Amino acid sequence: LTACSSHSYSVAAYNTAGESAKTAEASATTTGCVNSGLPKHALIGYLHTSFANGSGYIRMADVPDAWDIIDLAFGEPSSPTSGNIHFTLCPVSECPNVETEAAFTAAIKAKQAKGKKVLLSIGGQNGQVQLTTTAARDAFVSSVAAIIDRYGLDGLDVDFEGHSLYLNAGDTDFRSPTTPVIVNLISALKSLKARYGAKFVLTMAPETFFVQVGYQFYGGAGGGDNRTGAYLPVIHAMRDDLTVLHVQDYNSGPVTGLDNQYHTMGDASFHIAMTDMLKAGFTVAGTGIRFPGLRPDQIAFGEPSSPTSGNIHFTLCPVSECPNV
Repeated sequence: LTACSSHSYSVAAYNTAGESAKTAEASATTTGCVNSGLPKHALIGYLHTSFANGSGYIRMADVPDAWDIIDLAFGEPSSPTSGNIHFTLCPVSECPNVETEAAFTAAIKAKQAKGKKVLLSIGGQNGQVQLTTTAARDAFVSSVAAIIDRYGLDGLDVDFEGHSLYLNAGDTDFRSPTTPVIVNLISALKSLKARYGAKFVLTMAPETFFVQVGYQFYGGAGGGDNRTGAYLPVIHAMRDDLTVLHVQDYNSGPVTGLDNQYHTMGDASFHIAMTDMLKAGFTVAGTGIRFPGLRPDQIAFGEPSSPTSGNIHFTLCPVSECPNV
C-alpha cells in the first residue's frame, strides 16, 4: 500500500457452511502522510482581494497572524465553460486603499515566512466553473498554474457553488464518476498536484447540499436535484491529496444526519452532526455504496464572517427570556 492512502474494508467469516454477512465497512489510512505545516487547529479565512465588499478592502499585510490559511477570493472564469481562470487585485476605483501588486506579492512572502499558507480560491457565489470539455480542463490547469506561479502561492481552494458541479442521470458510483464536469475537475486537480508535488495545499469549501445531503439524495441516482452530493466524487478521488475540507455550515437547509434526524444550522449541534458525517462516512443515497470518512486532520467547518453573511445568525438567549443564561 502506498504512503498516506485511504482504504476501506468489510469482513466476512467463511467455512464449509458458506459465507456470513459482511461487517459494516471500516476505513483506515496508511502512515507516511506529508506534514502540511498547519497547526492541529487551523483558522482559515477568505480575503476579498479581487473586489470590495461591505467590510471594505483589507491589505494582505494587514491580515491578522491568527489566520493559518489565507484564501484569495476569488479567481473566476472568463466564461462558465472556458476553464480560463483570471485573478487581479481590486481596482483602485472600487478599493481606494488597494496596495500595488509588488507590495501584495511581498506581503504574501512575509506571511509565508511566518508559516502561513496563501491559496487561490476559485469560484464563490458568482464564479460558475463548468469544465465540460478536456479543452476547458487544460485551460483551467494552465491558467491556475500561471496565477500560482505569478504570486508564489501555496495551492488552491476549490469553492465551486451554484451549478458548477452536477451529476448526469445514471452516474451513481462516486468511486468512478462519468459526468464530464466531475471527471475533468478531478483530472485538473491531479495535474496541479503532480506539477507542484507534496508542498501543494488543496482545500475545498462546498456547501452541505453538495456533500452531506448526498446521504439522503444523490444527483446521479435521480429523484431530485442532480447537484445533490456532487462534490463526493471529487473529494473521494482527491482524498489522499486533500489538505482540508471545510464545508460551509451555512447557506443550508435542514440536513439529515447519521442519527436520521434533521439538523438545522445556527447552533453547535449542526456543526457536530455535519462533522460527524465527514469523519464517520455514510452510505450514499440510492447507491448502496459507502463514502469513507476522512482523516480528522482533513476536516474543518465553515462559518460566516458577519451576522448577515450566509443568511445565519446566532446569539445567546437574552436574559429577559433566560434569566440564568
